[in-house]
Amino acid sequence: MNKIAATVDNFGRSILDNIEEMGRILILFLSVLVWMVRPPLKLRLIFKQMEFVGVKSIFVVVLTGTFTGMVMALQGYYGFRMFNAESLVGSTVALGMTRELGPVLTALMVTARAGSAMAAELGTMRVTEQIDALYVMAANPVKHLIVPRIIAGVVMLPALTIVSDFMGILGGYFVGVPILGINSGAFVNNITKLVDLGDIYNGLIKAAFFGLILSLIGCYKGFNTTGGAEGVGRATTEAVVLASVSILISDYFLTAIMF
Repeated sequence: MNKIAATVDNFGRSILDNIEEMGRILILFLSVLVWMVRPPLKLRLIFKQMEFVGVKSIFVVVLTGTFTGMVMALQGYYGFRMFNAESLVGSTVALGMTRELGPVLTALMVTARAGSAMAAELGTMRVTEQIDALYVMAANPVKHLIVPRIIAGVVMLPALTIVSDFMGILGGYFVGVPILGINSGAFVNNITKLVDLGDIYNGLIKAAFFGLILSLIGCYKGFNTTGGAEGVGRATTEAVVLASVSILISDYFLTAIMF
């Protein structure tokens, strides 16, 4: 009986802890909104973070998008061949990349590369008392450290998603036309006929939300790090896991609303 009570108690405490953490993340987000509109705008810090989040993530995004499109074309071809509809491979790849796989995979890759780095950088600053030093100098850490990272995440994720979409479609074309022998005219024509601007726009909106999620969670975990070097590693791991899960969960709700 005591074991059952302890189990229920631990379960309840974990739920309350998660709700409390969600509240703290929301408070941080509201604080970011407040400090984002207060002058001066730290353009140098924002561009630095945009370079880190966007430019330095291009290689992994190109690689991921290209091979995702190639695999989709390969799998789609074998499925559509049963119905003599191989020409639909191009539109399937394009719709899959623009609506879903482009934003989601880009966000997951950037979370692993940049989101983890945000948590590690801020966590190191926290345990070495650099954030406390900003308070002493009357400089708000949210304004100087978190706002530029949030803006960079929201702006650069849609840009990276465009790159991922293009490379995915290009990879699908490379596999579908020269390798599998699909007619190039039918491949391209079905893309232009079945994919409209709404699919692209909605995918970019999802990417902006994902950029907000990964940067906000990465900054939150790093900003609230405790426990020295071990705490920094734990915060980094938690940031990547929580951001990745949040992206996948929010993707369902965004898809249900938009499409």
